[in-house]
Amino acid sequence: MTYLFRVLLKPKGPPLFQLGRLVATPGAIELMVLTETSPLELAAMHVAGDWGECDPEDAQTNNEAVKHGARVMSVYRLPLIKKDQAEGTGEGAAPDGPIAIEDDRIWVITEADRSVTTFLLPEEY
Repeated sequence: MTYLFRVLLKPKGPPLFQLGRLVATPGAIELMVLTETSPLELAAMHVAGDWGECDPEDAQTNNEAVKHGARVMSVYRLPLIKKDQAEGTGEGAAPDGPIAIEDDRIWVITEADRSVTTFLLPEEY
């Protein structure tokens, strides 16, 4: 299946590490499609050291991981669109529509060997 995302990238800074191959789980793809969020925008933030909603301790761990070649993880909260907008039906939208995601967080993880970066939902870990 092919998904198209609108992208207007503004560099967040120079890349700090290699991303490798970009892959995504089905849940992450669904969330990015529903929120019209480009994986390239998330990757640009991640590779520039914008760790999203990581707590200060995890951010420090990421900074050390960049220096020493360990795994790097970012957490982003995506802006979910309203259910009736996703269904295109307005006020009378059915309660059991296509949105089954209860959390709006997405994880972006780059492996220590920099071979792959994965977009996934926390429950898919």
